[in-house]
Amino acid sequence: MTERTSDNQATGQEPEGAEGVAIQQRKNGLDLSVSQELAENMKQGWADTERHGLEPIAQAAHTARRRAELSTRFPGERLVIPAGNLKVRSNDTDYPFRPSSDYAYLTGDQSENGVLVLEPEADGGHLATAYLLPRSDRENGEFWLSGQGELWDGRRNSLTENEQLLGLPCKDVRKLADELRAAARPSRVLRGYDAGIEAATAGSSNAEGDEEFGVFLSELRRIKDEFEIAELRLACESTIRGFEDVVRTLDRAEATSERWIEGTFHLRARVEGNTVGYSTIAAAGAHATTIHWVRNDGAVRSGELLLLDAGVETRNLYTADLTRTLPINGRFTPLQRQIYDAVFEAQEAGIAAVRPGADYRGFHLAAQRVLAERLFSWGLFGGLDLEKVYELGLHRRWTMHGTGHMLGMDVHDCAVARTEMYVDGTLEPGMVLTVEPGLYFQVDDLTVPEEYRGIGVRIEDDILVTADGNENLSAALPRRADAVEAWMAGLRG
Repeated sequence: MTERTSDNQATGQEPEGAEGVAIQQRKNGLDLSVSQELAENMKQGWADTERHGLEPIAQAAHTARRRAELSTRFPGERLVIPAGNLKVRSNDTDYPFRPSSDYAYLTGDQSENGVLVLEPEADGGHLATAYLLPRSDRENGEFWLSGQGELWDGRRNSLTENEQLLGLPCKDVRKLADELRAAARPSRVLRGYDAGIEAATAGSSNAEGDEEFGVFLSELRRIKDEFEIAELRLACESTIRGFEDVVRTLDRAEATSERWIEGTFHLRARVEGNTVGYSTIAAAGAHATTIHWVRNDGAVRSGELLLLDAGVETRNLYTADLTRTLPINGRFTPLQRQIYDAVFEAQEAGIAAVRPGADYRGFHLAAQRVLAERLFSWGLFGGLDLEKVYELGLHRRWTMHGTGHMLGMDVHDCAVARTEMYVDGTLEPGMVLTVEPGLYFQVDDLTVPEEYRGIGVRIEDDILVTADGNENLSAALPRRADAVEAWMAGLRG
């Protein structure tokens, strides 16, 4: 990887001008001189690449409607929603950038350092402006001297181009902090993404108001619109193809490790989407009993199960979240099938409970009831009564987690919504959630027969609440044990 020059763009400071004997540029702790002749040379001979007559992005009408709803909720207050900044991975390398979901939801933009500001207007409503980095300056050398200049990181849209694409006014973000300080007014800020913006609004916002603001933004995303549902369909379709890729290459995984599975799925996510929506769980054998196994460094063995929990994030940042538990050699053993079928029956019960007007917790309770009954039928509770087992939650030793969560731009979407609007709320058309029961028997669990130990099974699908029930957005990925075996056989020839 080619080393970058130092960067001071993130602080809002311009690089030094090219005039004078030399431009000093710091690199690896050394001052490297740039001759005046080179600096002058780099100003010249560049074609005009400005684009004209651009069509708005596909979600522009939706983002405008979302901003209008936000404006109605907070009249007379300045609203500030940052995209966030690059984060250092190590030394002088950064993590790949992903904007805050709320910023992307309200703008459709994915630029680092971007900030959406809604300024209250005297006659009501707000004027929305996206503050973004403009094109690199050729005159002062920023485009090649700054570590985030376009010569290093690639072309950015101009502010005029972004106005056409996003459908709202755009200004230079490097001037925003001063503007916020100069015109202080009651403000609400989405915190945790841009320390500089938070500092600039420290005197005009407060923690309690900002927390309320974050909660509203989270709740705003509960009901998905047409654009979002289409994106989630795409995410599921790509994810299913990623699962097919994995099945086709399981023999290579057996020769290497779980990382082959992770890498295979990641290739599909990068080719068809932005990346994966969360860290892939490629848990083979006993690793399937670890709910969030993401080390993916274990062996893949014929005769054992693979629990693959993975999702493609689309280029508009909507993610699928699917899980299948697959027999690595293509055939379930009788005990594996027994446990798998119990989870399948629980998932069927959970999906059937997803409908408008139902309690959000209903699908979880329906799935848990089935799992408790199956565990009881296998004699795992001794002489205890089934109702007592369920009342005390003793089955949870092996079911572990909740049966699902909201899904959208975040894999655990709407995460800071109020309890009464989420888990204690009611399902409504347009909500999308996962249904994912599981059974997990740890390798050191002496309360179950030895042959159960080290088996973990989870089945997960993405469910849209419709006007009259639900739709399984990932229904094309087989779930029933016989169908899974036939699907795998077809893919592996």
